[in-house]
Amino acid sequence: MTIYNINRGIGWASSGVEYAQSYRAKIFRDMGIHAKFIFTDMFQNDNLEALTSAMGFTDEEVVWLYQFFTDYGVCPCSVRPEEIEGMFSGSWNIEEQGEGLPRIYQFAEENAYVRMYIKYGGFVQKTETVIRGRLVRTDYYSSGRIFSEYYAPKDGRAKLYLRRFYNRDGSEAYIQLIDGDKKIYRMKDAEFFSKEEFIGYMLHELHMTSEDIVIMDRSTEIGQGLLMNRGGAKLGIVIHADHWNENLSDEQHILWNNYYEYDFAHAREVSFFITSTKRQQEVMERQFRRYRGFVPRIVTIPVGALPELRYSDSRRRHSFITASRLAEEKHIDWLVRAAALAHGKVQDLTLDIYGKGGEEDKLTQLIRDLNAEDFIHLCGHQDLEDIYCRYETYAAASTSEGFGLTLMEAVGSGLAMIGFDVPYGNVTFIEDGKNGYLIPYSREQRIQERIDALADRMMRVCNGDEAERFAEESYRIAGRYLQTRIEGDWADLLGEECDDTADR
Repeated sequence: MTIYNINRGIGWASSGVEYAQSYRAKIFRDMGIHAKFIFTDMFQNDNLEALTSAMGFTDEEVVWLYQFFTDYGVCPCSVRPEEIEGMFSGSWNIEEQGEGLPRIYQFAEENAYVRMYIKYGGFVQKTETVIRGRLVRTDYYSSGRIFSEYYAPKDGRAKLYLRRFYNRDGSEAYIQLIDGDKKIYRMKDAEFFSKEEFIGYMLHELHMTSEDIVIMDRSTEIGQGLLMNRGGAKLGIVIHADHWNENLSDEQHILWNNYYEYDFAHAREVSFFITSTKRQQEVMERQFRRYRGFVPRIVTIPVGALPELRYSDSRRRHSFITASRLAEEKHIDWLVRAAALAHGKVQDLTLDIYGKGGEEDKLTQLIRDLNAEDFIHLCGHQDLEDIYCRYETYAAASTSEGFGLTLMEAVGSGLAMIGFDVPYGNVTFIEDGKNGYLIPYSREQRIQERIDALADRMMRVCNGDEAERFAEESYRIAGRYLQTRIEGDWADLLGEECDDTADR
């Protein structure tokens, strides 16, 4: 049996979906289950292996759509600049532009230059060839040249018109013809006129059987091809977010989250859906019964797991931590404003913010505008495993979490918790008055009311004497998410699926 897990992208500031996959990979590894994690996005600015290995995947577990039809596997960059230089002809001058910037090779005789992007400890990730001021080709590398992009001038800009993918011996594996949004994938024995068809062919070539299982984490561009090309494999779908729009639903009609609309429309072809919380499972079951007239199989398996509980004898007094992508929907700005308010009453209060994302510049400016640089810090992306224990309290301002991996990690380190009373993660990991404060929330509240409520709970934690009790309760909640228990959940599900196959 192989379990194929399908997703689109991954990055340095990945979403909870990718972290959930990383947890799942470790669980399957420890259970001795053969699993593959398939990514279907195009990666140009980084080698995929650098991104997946940073998340804890092994190279052997990862499959990249665009390399599937070549004899390259996912592997680190290992080509040195000198190897590329050995392929240059004529003479050149080198211009070093500084750390993080490409090295320039200037070829005076040909009015051309090459930009070389050197990363990952001195290895080449890509080169760009510019002739007479025009970008004509980009070559991408891992252990060798894996693909090239070709450009032609149009309207004063370089227009991408062709990608050529290579085998290890340098021979062409296939090409991708590009005209704006139109793409044709041309192989020696097949041709496909959309990415959806191309993905479908890759899935077909996996030759899945009834002993295999496919778990779909994102269905955009993937869902239809998977249903048509999964062979006899069973299909499972993980629900990573709130699955419906409450405001636009009524007694007769429901508006599903568009990310799951296709999946729910074909629910009879799905072997199982997985939610991270029992509450979301119960909501889905009621809604399917009401709006679809049947209830598919829905099980609860948390997307994360704790290898152990982490204890600390010394936590920094009145210290708060939050961790997430720095994205607008996480409302980190509310936490910043709340911490600034609370600091007026609690002079040694601190807030450390971990994560990267598009809101970083705005948050930096906001902290500066509030004169809060001394007690509110942006700490970037870090491995938090040993960091949570330094803090007393975890604070979250998000108004929707499908699960909340950082919430789970925080209770696993015994932190007091603060967050809004919203589905599904907060109400799973925060028990009001027991391990922290669950703040009443309504859509009618003004933003300042929410900020004031966050500041109030921060001050309550700092001024109260319940730190030890809050920690004990967080550890109690975290016990439900120890990896041994989550492995048992997976074993039950997979065992039942295997039994279903044997009974057919």
